[in-house]
Amino acid sequence: LCLTSTCLTRRIVNDSLLSFVTGDCDFVKPFAACGYSQGREDDLDWEQANTREKPTADPWMPTAFIMVNTSGRFAGQKALLLTPQLKENDTHCIIFRYFLSGREGAGPGQLNVYIRENNSPLGMPVWNVSGPATRAWVQVELAISTYWPNFYQMVFEVVTSGRRGLLAIKNVVLQGHQCMNTPHFLTIKGVEVNAGQTAAFHCTVNGRQRDTFNLWLQGIGGREAPMKSTKPWNNRRFIGTFDVENTTKGDSGRYRCIVHSDKGVGVSNYGELTIKQPPVPIAPPQLTAVGATYLWIQLNANSINGDGPIIDREVEYRTVSGTMYDLQPVDKTTHKIGHLTPDTDYEISVLLTRPLDGGTGAPGPPLRARTKCAEPIHGPSHLEVVDVQSKQVTVRWEPFGYNVTRCHSYNLTVQYRSRVAGKDETREEVCYDTLGRDPQHTIHNLTPYTNLSVKLVLKNPEGVKESPEMELQTDEDVPGAVPLESIQGSSYEEKMILKWREPAQTYGIITQYEISYKTVSSFDPELDLSNQSGKVLKHSNETSHIFLGLYPGSTYSFTLRASTAKGYGPPVITQFTTKISAPSMPAYDQETSLNQTDSTVTVLLKPAQSRGAPVSGYQVVVEEERPQRARRGAAEILRCYPVPIHFQNSTVLNSQYYFTAEFPAVGLQATQPFTVGDNKTYGGYWNAPLLPQKSYSIYYQAVSTANGETKMDCVRIATKGAATHKPDAVEPEKQTDHTVKIAGVIAGILLFVIIFLGVVLLMKKRSLAKKRKETLSSTRQEMTVMVNSMDKSYTEQGTNCDEALSFMDTHSHTLNTRTPSSPSSFTLNKSNTLSTTLLKSYYPGKHLYSTSGLHHSAIVGSHCSDTSSLVQSHGHSLRKREGTVDAPYQTGQLHPAIRVADLLQHITQMKCAEGYGFKEEYEVVPVVLYVNCCYVAEFRVSCSPIFNCCYENVAESLSCCLYLPDCCYVEQYVFIHDAILEACLCGDTTIPANQLRSVYYDMNRLDPQTNSSQIKEEFRTLNMVTPTLRVEDCSIALLPRNHEKNRCMDVLPPDRCLPFLITIDGESSNYINAALMDSYKQPSAFIVTQHPLPNTVKDFWRLVLDYHCTSIVMLNDVDPAQLCPQYWPENGVHRQGPIQVEFVSADLEEDIISRIFRIYNAARPQDGYRMVQQFQFLGWPMYRDTPMSKRSFLKLIRQVDKWQEEYDGGEGRTVVHCLNGGGRSGTFCAISIVCEMLQHQRSVDVFHAVKTLRNNKPNMVDLLENMFCHH
Repeated sequence: LCLTSTCLTRRIVNDSLLSFVTGDCDFVKPFAACGYSQGREDDLDWEQANTREKPTADPWMPTAFIMVNTSGRFAGQKALLLTPQLKENDTHCIIFRYFLSGREGAGPGQLNVYIRENNSPLGMPVWNVSGPATRAWVQVELAISTYWPNFYQMVFEVVTSGRRGLLAIKNVVLQGHQCMNTPHFLTIKGVEVNAGQTAAFHCTVNGRQRDTFNLWLQGIGGREAPMKSTKPWNNRRFIGTFDVENTTKGDSGRYRCIVHSDKGVGVSNYGELTIKQPPVPIAPPQLTAVGATYLWIQLNANSINGDGPIIDREVEYRTVSGTMYDLQPVDKTTHKIGHLTPDTDYEISVLLTRPLDGGTGAPGPPLRARTKCAEPIHGPSHLEVVDVQSKQVTVRWEPFGYNVTRCHSYNLTVQYRSRVAGKDETREEVCYDTLGRDPQHTIHNLTPYTNLSVKLVLKNPEGVKESPEMELQTDEDVPGAVPLESIQGSSYEEKMILKWREPAQTYGIITQYEISYKTVSSFDPELDLSNQSGKVLKHSNETSHIFLGLYPGSTYSFTLRASTAKGYGPPVITQFTTKISAPSMPAYDQETSLNQTDSTVTVLLKPAQSRGAPVSGYQVVVEEERPQRARRGAAEILRCYPVPIHFQNSTVLNSQYYFTAEFPAVGLQATQPFTVGDNKTYGGYWNAPLLPQKSYSIYYQAVSTANGETKMDCVRIATKGAATHKPDAVEPEKQTDHTVKIAGVIAGILLFVIIFLGVVLLMKKRSLAKKRKETLSSTRQEMTVMVNSMDKSYTEQGTNCDEALSFMDTHSHTLNTRTPSSPSSFTLNKSNTLSTTLLKSYYPGKHLYSTSGLHHSAIVGSHCSDTSSLVQSHGHSLRKREGTVDAPYQTGQLHPAIRVADLLQHITQMKCAEGYGFKEEYEVVPVVLYVNCCYVAEFRVSCSPIFNCCYENVAESLSCCLYLPDCCYVEQYVFIHDAILEACLCGDTTIPANQLRSVYYDMNRLDPQTNSSQIKEEFRTLNMVTPTLRVEDCSIALLPRNHEKNRCMDVLPPDRCLPFLITIDGESSNYINAALMDSYKQPSAFIVTQHPLPNTVKDFWRLVLDYHCTSIVMLNDVDPAQLCPQYWPENGVHRQGPIQVEFVSADLEEDIISRIFRIYNAARPQDGYRMVQQFQFLGWPMYRDTPMSKRSFLKLIRQVDKWQEEYDGGEGRTVVHCLNGGGRSGTFCAISIVCEMLQHQRSVDVFHAVKTLRNNKPNMVDLLENMFCHH
């Protein structure tokens, strides 16, 4: 309703436009008045005609219409006419008329009618007409079933054919009822399907079905579908079914039903066709757990391609190789796929399903996974032996496959266990023939005649299965060699007893031994060697044999080999020499001489027959027949005279016999006479005349000497009785006494001359020394100023003059401000407090402690009570600043007391200054009233009270008196200075075992004021008290011929601790760069040397053999670039001249390679061999200052000690070497010493251990890091 005047006025104005609202148009008025409009995107315009304005006589021409003239138009040109938008709420019908006209009846074009709903695209025409001219107006019905709230618009389209004519329409009428001849459609619904499925549209037609009806489904995108079937619904309606097959996403859109009748067309509303894409996961599932027969996966299906919702999930899996396939539904995000085959590849995909048919999407990206192997079902079966030999065994088993292994990756090994030399050995070999029809395996390198336990082991990554164990024995073989060291020979003159042991490897049952022997050489050149050979067979239970009928003094070669049923083993050859026999003396029928006087006897000397060794000489012996000695009978065994006694010594020694003559063997090759007592000399023996009043027996003996043996035989060839008258001649004894007296007088004169010359030289030397002291006093004062002004750290310092001294700065001793009343006062740190037991911890040798029963009051009272001479003799620069005059030190002062602070400087001056030092001070020591209860000048006793006296003075007045009344050697005097200095500097460095942890912690604590620690100070002290080697100390190493045997010329061993090599044939040098070192409990327990140079490898093994070394410790790497060759054999025998080194065995345990060698001197087989074990430590790289592991290094020391104790009872020596025989070797020796201290006295003294080593080689333990290693 319109209640206002404005609304009423507007309605009146628009009455003429009512047709626009209804959609009717008779085209009398302009078509725009009906709401019609021309198309904007066409080629032609519609033309409106009105016959009322221009009447015509043509009967078909209406009063008004609208048309398109096609004359002169190209084919395909279009003209569009659009109705207004119609919003109808009820059934209605639109009627219009059309007219086609063309020349000669030709079709002017095509008329299309479109129904566009809701401004949708134009789509396809719902009705069209073309063909020849109608020459009449034709009515068409449009039954449109589009209702409010939807709206629609009709579009008339003319498409020209290129021919002349026209197309016209008129009287478009919208009726408020249904069409009379054309059926209407009921509203159709949209359809939703999944891609690939068939969409079924059901269109209900309001009207009875006629044969003239033509129904189809029209899509807005141009797709059309024919009617599939019809079904009557009631007597007024029927349903037409349309299928859109094989739908894709592009088929989505709106569809409507169209029915053509002979009078028009019915058009339904649009129904939406929705095409959903089935869901497909974007990512493959994730593997969360793997087993032999299962796989756990996470679906990982949150991200998909396609449409939801997802109503179902499935897992599809298949084998990569094979035909196995399965599909399992899933209701959780994780899923376990079970009952799988072990060690198999699978592809796993996820399938997702949305609603409606065909909603299951394609499988997602596959996950490729492999199940684990499963434990084998059982081990190999039917194990049997195919072939048994002495050193190999072949076994066979039943073939098996995947059904047993349950894994494609597996290995089959043969494990066999044997017992060789009392030790169980288990070995394992891989079998490669596992896929054959008759698989088998041969075990090589077995020990003959050995029980074996053999089994097969089937192993895969998940388990192990073994076959039953089988016992067997290898066949016999020829035995090994009889141990050379077991062969012992007991030599006699004409027989030899040979003993041996059975071979270490019998490889069966010994049946017999074969011994072949022959003569190799003899000391007797006349012996025929060709007939001295033979062969002996002994039963298996006999391991000794006595060879009879041998020649004395002959060397026999014995070849010994054992035999089993398989034959003889390798021979072993050894040599033994029979003892020589005494020469066979010629026969003398009677003991009568050729001629005899009162003082002479002439006898006949005959050559003797040699037996085993040539006669080396003959001797004539005169024995006095004294009353107490009974005369030898004929049956008495004659003794000979091995000890030669000259006639001149027979009286002194109260000997009954003397040698009167000696002849070489070449001088007595035929029988010849000899006169005893002819007063001549034969072979250095005086043939003194015989005394007529005495009775004598004349003996003749022959001597043979060879191979260190001396054998002799003698025979009495004459006797002489005493004369009855007194001779006038002077006895030879008196002549001899006169000669001795003259010689004594001459010797006395010479001794007096020598003593006189010595006194003169001594006095001259003393006067020269005084002059030198006066000239050097200023030099000493300058040195004192230099010492007190220095402030530096010491890395290597001794007590020689070429090294600077800074005692105060180095040892944390603090000098107080000096006053004239106390010019030499200072303070010691607590760690350096002295006690009377201090020295015992540093010098534990018993020779320093023979002090029981001794008192020191005499020394203290007479020598240590006053220190004024110290102030005058050792003034410092501080005193000079106070204006006092410094008096030079005068040797021979009564009280030469030395302050501890100046002791180091004092020793340096005495050792280095010309004409000033230990020698001079020692010589002027006066005699004091003190008696030591021991031998005179016994150093061991005299040092003890001196040490104790000095300690008491140091503790009370911080000074000591160094006049030594009981020292008789300069070296002792120097030693006492060094010992007192060391004790003052170092203090007691012994640490009980139960306090080691806490003390070591304190020693490493850093002082923030000095930025130093106690262990650093101790190392500096160690460097200070370490003696420096002089050139003369290493004179042997510095010889030109020894230069090439030294790796570094600045690291040389001193002469006093050199191990000299035993000279062998062809060798003239006995030098090697090595030094003997003491351990805590054994002197010379270590030999520290450099790594052998290429030209000293032979010397190295000579050293090991000569000094009975049983262990070698190697602390560096083999590096040919640094001239560090491999000096040992890895197998077989390594020969260095006569020295032979045979490899025995090797073992690797963590950082230690241990090798055992057998070494012997082939030139001296009788010396036997020596077993040596080398320990190569791998845990100390070249770039590190300390070993990588303290535990490994201590293990090395324990292994060396264990081998030493087991093999040689701890008596053998240990050779320790690194690159240059310095820091690393010293570290090993020092830790060994500390371990022995800990074991024997439950305390450790690292300082003393290192100092002991440095006394022989100053470069031992040369880094502070090594000291940390010791602690």
